[in-house]
Amino acid sequence: MAEPSGSFPGGIGVFGAGSIGCYFGGLLAAGGHKVALVGRPSVGRDIAAGMVLTRHDGMDRHVAGGSFGFSQSAAALAGCDVVLVCVKRGDTEEAARALGAAGVAGTVVSLQNGIGNAAILRRFLPAATVLAAMVPFNVTRIGANRFHCATDGTNLIEATPPGPAVAAAFSACGLPSRTHGDMEAVAWGKLLLNLNNAINALSGLPLKAQLSQPGYRRALALCMEEGLAAMKAAGIRPAKIGKVGPRWIPAILRLPDPLFSVVAASMLRIDEHARSSMADDIAIGRKAEIGWLQGEIVRLGQRVHVPAPANAAIVRLVEAAQRSGVQPAMDAAALLKAVSRPAPG
Repeated sequence: MAEPSGSFPGGIGVFGAGSIGCYFGGLLAAGGHKVALVGRPSVGRDIAAGMVLTRHDGMDRHVAGGSFGFSQSAAALAGCDVVLVCVKRGDTEEAARALGAAGVAGTVVSLQNGIGNAAILRRFLPAATVLAAMVPFNVTRIGANRFHCATDGTNLIEATPPGPAVAAAFSACGLPSRTHGDMEAVAWGKLLLNLNNAINALSGLPLKAQLSQPGYRRALALCMEEGLAAMKAAGIRPAKIGKVGPRWIPAILRLPDPLFSVVAASMLRIDEHARSSMADDIAIGRKAEIGWLQGEIVRLGQRVHVPAPANAAIVRLVEAAQRSGVQPAMDAAALLKAVSRPAPG
């Protein structure tokens, strides 16, 4: 196979081979890069014979098992030029310690949701060049070895070198990417959009069906307005992630269905069966990232003395769902009522 454009001779590693990690790693391997994945033993067994990578626009690629490596140990990534960190926000410090112990010293790219991941990685990986990044699209694991991208979007990568080279390599392999000069603003902008992850999980519905109901959208608008108010008080200016600036999104979410379906057509351009990653986490009993989404807004609000009762209510509902072990299925009216009433004294 010809060496890919913008190649990295030492290879590209993925720490946290879940849905996002396998999708990125698989497409990079299909593009000719040397790829090493690190993940759970069950994932290694499921993809040993290869991966199927699909996208809502009809892309369908089969990646042979022999075209990438798989390990349970961070030591497998020691010689990689680039390592993509794809673990949950709450696992960032553990990942950083493991990568540091393995001697990773190349470029480390945080492909994670949440605030502060890159800072944690830098603290434990002083010999590495750590780049913040943002993944805008949804990837769902279907069956054992199919990873399906259900939405559109362009990855944003910190502009600091070698960010441009990483973005070029991603784009050449079917992962549209570009650099951005203010990744902190991007992280806060993405956080606002990710507040829907919990609402989707609580609804029990696919994303498209959930966003098509005004009650769920109004609950999301309340959470976003609290987030925007807290960010303003803290001097944070979230970046525009999609086609509309953050401060306009709550108003769009409150539009009547006929208008919303027109104005937010790109928001509804989602596979019929796509769900948020938090919905998947709750379904399999894995700890959800609610503390780093709505919980982040609650903590920021407390620091700047801006109440965030709607976000606090969502945190309580998700935590209760996880304790119960029952997949939630709240209707829109019940969820809206839960986030609209005053927080208990």
